[in-house]
Amino acid sequence: MHVITTQKELETAIAAFEKSDFVTVDTEFIRETTFWPILCLIQMAAPGITALIDPLSPDLDLRSFFRLMANEAVTKVFHAARQDIEIIVHLGDLVPHPVFDTQVAAMVCGFGDSVSYDQLVQKVTGARLDKSSRFTDWRHRPLSDKQLDYALADVTHLIEVYQHLSAELKRENRGHWLNEEMEVLTSRETYDPHPEDAWKRLKMRLRKPQELAVVQAVAAWREREARERDVPRGRVLKDDAIYEIAQQAPRDAAALGKLRTTPKGWERSATATSLLGTVNGALALPRDAMPKLPKTFQPPEGSSAAAELLKVLLRIVAEKEGVATKVLASSDDIDRIAAEGEAADVPALQGWRRAVFGEQALKLVRGEMGIKFDKRKIALFDL
Repeated sequence: MHVITTQKELETAIAAFEKSDFVTVDTEFIRETTFWPILCLIQMAAPGITALIDPLSPDLDLRSFFRLMANEAVTKVFHAARQDIEIIVHLGDLVPHPVFDTQVAAMVCGFGDSVSYDQLVQKVTGARLDKSSRFTDWRHRPLSDKQLDYALADVTHLIEVYQHLSAELKRENRGHWLNEEMEVLTSRETYDPHPEDAWKRLKMRLRKPQELAVVQAVAAWREREARERDVPRGRVLKDDAIYEIAQQAPRDAAALGKLRTTPKGWERSATATSLLGTVNGALALPRDAMPKLPKTFQPPEGSSAAAELLKVLLRIVAEKEGVATKVLASSDDIDRIAAEGEAADVPALQGWRRAVFGEQALKLVRGEMGIKFDKRKIALFDL
């Protein structure tokens, strides 16, 4: 099986893909020892065209590939696109557009909230994919024909899946559902998170504003260090260490060396010195500059009964629309709507989810709608 390793071959392939209305795309990468994923293989297909591109080839300049990713006349079709797009953003400094994510499209077409590629292919085409090469070291060269066949199957079957889902979206008039989801997926902000927001990924119970100040500062410091050194966040500092540092507030190397979550001797390193500067900076914040602890949501008394009714409504609507309940609303969405009504800032009250489920949910909590058992079926009625 041929792999593109020269610029002439790449330009010829890209020119062919630019004539198509859509192109299916997938990437193989590794990121076990790096912060940024290492792109090892690019697979693309369109009706009558396939290509395997070796981005590790020293003779390749990928600018024409990135040009295709930005071509507004060609829809880029991915399955579970987030990580593939992240790679393209990092290497090409652009977000592909327009994009069609078949996992998201499958979600709004009733295939479940996170259907895998092989499951979707089997449901749509009946084909069973060979997944025996999924743990391949994609940096290794040469790749075997079996490995290349596996990689190419990730885009060839995607053609039929895309065509099927596109027709289904049109038939069910749900194209706008997908478009709303793609707006988030193709937003540059999705792939350029600020280091100052890194603390939000951490699940930690903090009791004092000072602890939160340290967590925010250290998480941002770790994010910058990991990006600059191109290593996983945990290689710089583990989450447990951030939590312990927030609790113990070490101001010097001696105090840092006593922590159980940092390696012995590490406190004398230049990295530790930089960290201590960050910690001391957070501890030196004046009281009025300390961050406020996030409020923990506590449902008011009596809202639990409303939440149970909303769950029944959610099942009714999900069954009617032929989608999983999680697609329309999460458990947190339900609790927040039951407690806060219109004021709840949740996905279920935004965009297409609001039109399909959210408006009815609000009518229920306002007492404008009821649920009854009629002729052995649960039904809704206006009050």
